[in-house]
Amino acid sequence: MDAMVRRTESTDRTLLRRAVVAAAALALAAPLTVGASGDAGAAAGAWAVSARPIVFARYDAAAPVEDLYAMAPGGGKPVKLTHTPAVSDVMPNWSPDGKRVAFLRYGSGGAIDGIWTMNGAGGDLKSVPGTAGASEPAWSPDGKRIAYSLPVGTEREIYVADADGTPATRLTHTAADEFHPTWSPDGTRLAFSSVDAAGNSRLIRLQLSTLAQTPITAPGSKDWTPDWSRGNRIVFSRVDATGFAHLYVVAPDGTGPHPITSARANDKYPSWSPDGRRLVFTRGGTDDEDPEHLFLVGADGTGLTQLTKTDSHDLEADWRP
Repeated sequence: MDAMVRRTESTDRTLLRRAVVAAAALALAAPLTVGASGDAGAAAGAWAVSARPIVFARYDAAAPVEDLYAMAPGGGKPVKLTHTPAVSDVMPNWSPDGKRVAFLRYGSGGAIDGIWTMNGAGGDLKSVPGTAGASEPAWSPDGKRIAYSLPVGTEREIYVADADGTPATRLTHTAADEFHPTWSPDGTRLAFSSVDAAGNSRLIRLQLSTLAQTPITAPGSKDWTPDWSRGNRIVFSRVDATGFAHLYVVAPDGTGPHPITSARANDKYPSWSPDGRRLVFTRGGTDDEDPEHLFLVGADGTGLTQLTKTDSHDLEADWRP
C-alpha cells in the first residue's frame, strides 16, 4: 500500500508506510449529516447528501499530517471529519451498516497507535484494544469483527478480532508479509496481499474455517490493496509491464484477470461502490510531489471522472455501503 501505499515517497511518512503496509450514527438510506463531534475541533455545521459518501485520507503541503474527509460521490466540497494536528488518521473502512468507520491512527514520531473507530460524523471515537502496531482494518460483513495486519517479529500477519478488540486470533503464519485483508461477501474467506523477500506481492485467499491459503495471482506479481465486492469480484492495483500501477479485476478463484485502467499514471487503493458498478480510487503521477486525486470509473473501465482536484494527496478511499 510500494506504489500502492506511497512507497515512492522520500519522507519519514514513507518509512512508516513501508512498515505498516509495504491502509452520529447513519442509517443506510438516510442522508449524512456532519456536525460537531467528540473529536477535538471536529467539523462543525452540517452537511447533507442523498448519496452514500466516500471517506478518505488527505494531506497537503500546508497540512502534512493526514486527516479523514468525507464527500459525496457526485462531487462537492469534502468535509473534514478529524482534526488531529499531532497524529495522522488514515486507512478508513466503513462498517457494513454504514454507522461507523474503522481507521489507523499513528503519531507524528512514527509510532503506530493502532486502530480506532468513530461514527460517520467523526465523533464517538473509540480505540480498539490490542491493536498497537496494527494497520489496514477491514470490517466483516456482519459487522461483528475486524481483520487487520499486525507485526509479529520481523513479519506482518493477518489477525481478526471482535470489534471490541477481543479475542484477537492470528490467521496467518508465514515468512511473508501479509497486508490489506478484505472479506468475501459471505464472511467465510479473506483475501490479502502477501509480500515476499524480493518485494513482490501476490493476492492470497484464506478460508477462515481451515486457515487454508490459496493463491489468487501468480508469484512474482506486484499486486496490492485488494477489495472484494458484494458481487464476488476482487479489484486490486497491479504494477504491470508498463511500470505503472493499474486497476485490475479478478474472480476469487484467480480466473479472468483483466485491466480496468491503463493511463500513464499510478492507480491505487480501489474501493467498490455499494452496487458493484463503479470504483473509487487514487490516481497519482510518478513524482512524489505530484498531487494524488480521487477518481471514479465504471467496473468496465468506462466513465472515468475526477472527483477531487485540490493540490493535495487524497488516498485510501472507502465507499459507504
